[in-house]
Amino acid sequence: MKLKPLDDRVVIKPNEAEEVTAGGIVLPDSAKEKPLMGKIVSVGSGKLLENGTRAKLSVKKNDIVLFGKYGGSDVEVDGVEYKIMRESEILGIVEK
Repeated sequence: MKLKPLDDRVVIKPNEAEEVTAGGIVLPDSAKEKPLMGKIVSVGSGKLLENGTRAKLSVKKNDIVLFGKYGGSDVEVDGVEYKIMRESEILGIVEK
């Protein structure tokens, strides 16, 4: 199943939560931090402006982005966890 966001929303596949600390301690599920970085897998068509045109998004598919801990909505499609959020909730793009 494909997931296509509307307007200025994007679909993000969050990075996996760390299971082992740098010191080698294995973390239980309750102690894992929510990931704050992920890869954009789909983008909407852009926000509809008053004049009827669409504003171009600043992010694109395959960008690695940073987002807030509680930003967006968590969804599960075909057993895979995703976040859907507005472009304005994205904090930044990670450049290589």
